[in-house]
Amino acid sequence: MTRYSEDLYQQVILDHNRKPKNFHELAEATHHCEGYNPLCGDRLSVYVRLNADGVIDEVSFTGSGCAISKASASMMTASVKGKTEDEARRMFGQFHGMTLGEAAPPGGWSLLGKLTIFDGVRKYPSRIKCATLAWHALVCALDRTGVVETV
Repeated sequence: MTRYSEDLYQQVILDHNRKPKNFHELAEATHHCEGYNPLCGDRLSVYVRLNADGVIDEVSFTGSGCAISKASASMMTASVKGKTEDEARRMFGQFHGMTLGEAAPPGGWSLLGKLTIFDGVRKYPSRIKCATLAWHALVCALDRTGVVETV
């Protein structure tokens, strides 16, 4: 990561940590999951409302955690809103692969858009679970399994 992108990354993380998007409980959620990272204590709940066509009409989160987990959850909710369940799952796959440092798929990380700012997390293995916690909780909610613990 260049110095400019590191500075941008830090600013985006700080902005989303201070003023997260979609930070509220969604009373009309059709899907919900609680995510927990026992290594650092991050706890997030993800709420999803799917419409009859399988499109994410609304998504939100609540909880507490480090700046990276909160910023990732904030950006995730903004990114998956309006996507189909399948598109959200593919985005999870790309985001997870990117943070783990896997080779980009053909076409790059095309589904991620602004979320590629988290590419640098791969350099800090202990922070990968922070960045991916909300994503695991989203998939857990879509699977209707209730609780996910990242280890």
